[in-house]
Amino acid sequence: MDIQTIDDSVTRRIRAFVDRVDYLKTNDLYYYNMPVSEVRGGARVVVDGREMGMYASYSYLGLLGHPRINAAAKAAVDKYGTGTHGVRLLAGTLTIHTELEETIAEFKHAEAALSYSSGYATNLSVISTLMGRGDYVLSDKLNHASIVDGCLMSGAEFRRFKHNDMADLEHRLQQVPEGRAKLVIADSVFSMDGDVIDLPAVVALCKKYNAWLMMDEAHSLGVLGKTGRGIEEHFDLWDSVDIKMGTLSKTIPSVGGYVAGKKDLITYLRHASRAYIFSAALPPAQAAAANEAFKVILDEPWRIRKLQQNADLFIGGLKKAGFDTMLTTTAIVPVLCGADDRAFALTRACQHHDLFILPVVSPAVPEGLARLRATVLAAHEPDEIKYAISVIEQAGKEIGIIQ
Repeated sequence: MDIQTIDDSVTRRIRAFVDRVDYLKTNDLYYYNMPVSEVRGGARVVVDGREMGMYASYSYLGLLGHPRINAAAKAAVDKYGTGTHGVRLLAGTLTIHTELEETIAEFKHAEAALSYSSGYATNLSVISTLMGRGDYVLSDKLNHASIVDGCLMSGAEFRRFKHNDMADLEHRLQQVPEGRAKLVIADSVFSMDGDVIDLPAVVALCKKYNAWLMMDEAHSLGVLGKTGRGIEEHFDLWDSVDIKMGTLSKTIPSVGGYVAGKKDLITYLRHASRAYIFSAALPPAQAAAANEAFKVILDEPWRIRKLQQNADLFIGGLKKAGFDTMLTTTAIVPVLCGADDRAFALTRACQHHDLFILPVVSPAVPEGLARLRATVLAAHEPDEIKYAISVIEQAGKEIGIIQ
């Protein structure tokens, strides 16, 4: 089919995106999909021969390239090879997969855990396996797309509550007919805003209305809690979350996702979850890297303290300059720009001054709420953060975002 000669809704959607990308590239505003040729120390990267400060990475604790993690991955290749040639249920399970899941379960104070090929697949499969027609899923309005897709795929009644609004969540719970299964699900740290879910209130409501609770800890693992164990440790509410989901590709420098919880829950998912049954197993090197990373987090707690100090420095500096960083208290720092064109212009200025920062614009966020979505790492030094603040401040004044 030649889409150049067909005029239908599919073609128009494709053309609209292609035209938008072409416009951005023509005007030096397109900075997505930039090939990184080298990573230096976790907080600096080389792009097109230029060394840049990295403020778009999810390597919150700066574990990418850690010698212990690299060594574990290399040893796994020597022992197992580079793949498994099979799905976990049949011939694809290795001892390193079992070790990883035992490590995750211990780290998350859970009875058992299960790993998946990606965080997206984890949410999609866990939600759609547990919930079905006649059940109800209540999801925070700002939850990640993988959660939304899992809710839709489940066939359950899908209801969204206002962001972090506990009164609205209770109203939604009250609307569920008596005797129906209910699942409340939310991000622990919201990926576009950087704020933290009100876990104590959510837990209380789930207990009051007999609802299951699932938390997505993609951006809270290694970020929240004294030892980086996440939102339950942060609020000192151990064993309050039924379904503990997270990723192995952000703070953990590998790939994949996991779910942890009671043994019966994990046994059920291990035999009923399609993304587990029909997906190839994690490569041995990636499983070994993830396994070792959890241990490094516990052995090097200074990384968590430094991450919070760096986040406080960055957020405080941007606020002092006059920027709106919304409600963030974490390593995800939105720099509100307003219109899409301002976010693109601020990105260009940052990139020209060797800051690797990217914009988030509509439709990913509502029109008028375009932003830079900066991330701070434990690998950043204070002088690097101060330089980034100065670049963003100067560009913000020139563009007219701040005075």
